[in-house]
Amino acid sequence: MRSIGETARDSGLGVSALRFYDRAGVLVPAWVDPVSGYRWYTPEQLDEARLLARLRRAGMPLADIRLVLAGWSSADTDLVRGLLQAHLRRLELGLADARSEFSTLRALLDHRENPMTAAPRTATVRLSVSAPELAAALDSVRFATGVDPELPMLGGILFDVEGDALRLVATDRYRMAVARTGTAGHGGPRVQVIVPVPLADAMRALLGGEEPVTLAVEGDRVTLEAGDRQAAGQCLAYDFPDYRRLVQLPSGRKALVEVPAFREALETGPVRASGVHERDGASHELSVLRAADDGTVTVCDDGDDDQNNVAVNRGFLLDALAAAGRDRLTLEFGAPTAPLAIRRTDDETAFSLLMPVRLDD
Repeated sequence: MRSIGETARDSGLGVSALRFYDRAGVLVPAWVDPVSGYRWYTPEQLDEARLLARLRRAGMPLADIRLVLAGWSSADTDLVRGLLQAHLRRLELGLADARSEFSTLRALLDHRENPMTAAPRTATVRLSVSAPELAAALDSVRFATGVDPELPMLGGILFDVEGDALRLVATDRYRMAVARTGTAGHGGPRVQVIVPVPLADAMRALLGGEEPVTLAVEGDRVTLEAGDRQAAGQCLAYDFPDYRRLVQLPSGRKALVEVPAFREALETGPVRASGVHERDGASHELSVLRAADDGTVTVCDDGDDDQNNVAVNRGFLLDALAAAGRDRLTLEFGAPTAPLAIRRTDDETAFSLLMPVRLDD
């Protein structure tokens, strides 16, 4: 007999998926411990679990998966082949429909200004910024920058100057970080530039003092002057997504956490394997969180499948806690499918968002 953990590890399904398929009557364990409720599987069921994992990755509906497994166990190859062929036809038709829709979208884009080939920038901006505040803002968003070559506009930090405020924004699609600092000397229109990560890092290296620094944007070139030193380079020639739309979240439950204790709970608590391949093509560890009515946050045990729990990439959450640089933070939970917000208690204009990860179901 194989434990549920061993079966999950060797089949690629995940413990929560195996529990779901047990409840659905698709892959029922050979024996369940009447005291602990722990599930055990036979070696033959491992083969079925592997088949089930392949069918899931192919996107087959649950009703068809049930029939495939029944036909597999009874050696009804005609049934299995027929179901596989029917699903393949559905996928091919779906792909043809998707290609048609994308062709239409490309045609629509051709009639609009393409933001990836925007006209050369002509704005000239020169403003003064507090060195410590700019350093803190860079530190709080740097972790969320993107590395996907297909989305080069996310490979930098947005510097958004409007009125007397400078907002820094970074996102890699799975997380977003926003910080704000005050400025002096700019009263003109809104100006946005994307500072490449290497240049942003060079700027950060100059921000060790207490004196104000000067940020200048001239066309496609951005310069940070700190005393007699400077870091300068070209901005990325793209437009950044409208982050203001992305941070409009419905109100949710708020929980105040003591960061050292919460970090320890994350680092030592239970994790689940993610079937979602994010950013680097690898599977990531998930922490499943629950916000109680009394404002406490719990890192849930592996067997806790409450529908209101929120699963997030544990490494991303630890990065966000470190970047915030505070001993107390507010976590804001919306629906399980809504981003998790991590906010400072002393400055709600500096925050990060983590996209939730759907648990196997």
